Amino acid sequence: MEPLLVYPYPVAADLSQALERAGYRYIGVTDEVDAERKEPDDGWGGAIIMADRSPEEAYKLAVALRKRDYPLEPLLMVLRSEQLNTLELNRDLFDDFVVSPLNHRELEMRLRHQYWRLGRGTRPELVEYGDLVLNLETYQAAIARRPLDLTYMEYELLKFLAQHPGKVFTREALLNRVWGYEYYGGARTVDVHVRRLRAKLGEEHANLIQTVRSVGYRFGQSRWSG
Repeated sequence: MEPLLVYPYPVAADLSQALERAGYRYIGVTDEVDAERKEPDDGWGGAIIMADRSPEEAYKLAVALRKRDYPLEPLLMVLRSEQLNTLELNRDLFDDFVVSPLNHRELEMRLRHQYWRLGRGTRPELVEYGDLVLNLETYQAAIARRPLDLTYMEYELLKFLAQHPGKVFTREALLNRVWGYEYYGGARTVDVHVRRLRAKLGEEHANLIQTVRSVGYRFGQSRWSG
């Protein structure tokens, strides 16, 4: 999917975090001219316009985007609650809206709904467990919105475990399933990678990967817990 047009530039940190967590690419623009200059060859994938700070300029850009030969959609507006009384007057300028301060999950779901409505692809495939999010297309990972700096094999191990929550795997099984049958390293390789992953997840989330004594490792809670 082509990147989202986001106004204004620089992109607000909160919006940037929400889009990155959901796996959407975006490019910030300053005005209509900048939007045309930065437009990808295949067009924009949609637009998010923050009208909570400079509503006049935001609506001016929305008008321009809607008057194109092929009106840009979906177009979402970000508004303050006190601006909601102006929605009806400008209803033809956007497809949906969210109220600031942003709720990251709400923004993500509204974007997904709009893409579904238009019959277009939604977000990249993600693996999610609690605060952990893995983007399977970009090989990015984040915990509680904090990006994780993982090596390739750390990412592969975390992905495999997160895709099988509650299931216990021996070290040998993890070597075979993650590293591959052609890998001849010892079981200690798994222990080293688990230790590094726990350190990178941080103290609060390290227990996502649990040690099952005399067996191996389990990600998350067992179905028999509690």
